[in-house]
Amino acid sequence: MQALKRIGIDTYMLLLVGMVLLGVFLPARGMAAEALRGATFWAVTLLFFLYGAKLDAASVRAGLLNLRLQGLTFGATYALFPVLGIALAALFGGVLGPELTLGLLFLAVLPSTVQSSIAFTSIAGGNVPAAICAASLSNLVGVVLTPLLVTHLLHHDGGGASLDAIQKIAVQILLPFVAGQLLRRWIGGFVQRHRLLTMAVDRGSILLIVYSAFGAGTVAGIWSAIPLPGLVLCFLVTALLLALVMGAMLGVGRLFRLPPQDRAVLFFCGSTKSLASGLPIATAIFPAAAVGAIVLPVMVYHMTQLLVCSAIAQRLARNPRA
Repeated sequence: MQALKRIGIDTYMLLLVGMVLLGVFLPARGMAAEALRGATFWAVTLLFFLYGAKLDAASVRAGLLNLRLQGLTFGATYALFPVLGIALAALFGGVLGPELTLGLLFLAVLPSTVQSSIAFTSIAGGNVPAAICAASLSNLVGVVLTPLLVTHLLHHDGGGASLDAIQKIAVQILLPFVAGQLLRRWIGGFVQRHRLLTMAVDRGSILLIVYSAFGAGTVAGIWSAIPLPGLVLCFLVTALLLALVMGAMLGVGRLFRLPPQDRAVLFFCGSTKSLASGLPIATAIFPAAAVGAIVLPVMVYHMTQLLVCSAIAQRLARNPRA
């Protein structure tokens, strides 16, 4: 175990890999899947309630009014990503094939992940209020902007996304956060004294999200939709996209001389993409027969970003100077 820790792999990383394998080989089905979705929903709801309870209102206002950080994060999600996606599609599209190339472009215009990016920012000691604002804004705008960008980039005629995504963000994230803020006067001290509680909810919610996401993909037959060589190349191209964006986020953070806490927000919110938003948007835009192959790059990117971001967040938690 000590040798694994020296290269950034700890018990939590092994648990993440275990959840991926469990989701692929032993996914929840039927009533168990329904129970898992309910447990994940309430775990995320509790996570944001605790965030609200421990954050003072002044910090929340400062996060929202940090216009430079919010603008850089938004630009990374909806400007840098599409440009890189188009470039990689032009380079590798002939080998990937039409479905995976379409999926790569679709991945590039998705909003940032909400739960994971905020949880990783928290683990890394970053600016959590700013991360909540950046991730929530990205997803609220993405419900409208992502279908428009898909139509523009792919010249695809399809319907827009429903209001379900907005309602989910409001009910699962914003309302618990506001409730925690309102009750902070009475429970804030308790939450601040018991930081282990927030950390357990942080990491436990991510484990549930990983197992639920990969289990749902297995049940839907996503992993068998593409031959093994195509899957391997899909991993390589999406990993390259993640590396390019993460490198860009590090460079932009230094260029604009952001404080370390804001750099964590830019890094985790600016380089991640939402599977939770991507799957329902894909089903609303693309034909049912093509959805499995198209969302495969999203699934692969989602897995890769969780593993890489977890390792980086753990390292920053142990050594903030890193």
